[in-house]
Amino acid sequence: MLKFLLWLILLVLCWPLALLALIAYPFVWLVLLPLRLIGIVVSGVFELLRAIITLPARVLSSGPSRASE
Repeated sequence: MLKFLLWLILLVLCWPLALLALIAYPFVWLVLLPLRLIGIVVSGVFELLRAIITLPARVLSSGPSRASE
């Protein structure tokens, strides 16, 4: 809602720039989409590495299991 209100203000102040922004927004979104996907993948890889590194500590801190009884 805030972005729409800001766009309306821009439309009142400088309508050619507002129309250019309205037309250019989908193209900018398409260009930035691969960068977002790369960010999601890198974040997932870091979470996986963190889980692998902390696995021994989590296993040892869980205490003795009741499966042996």
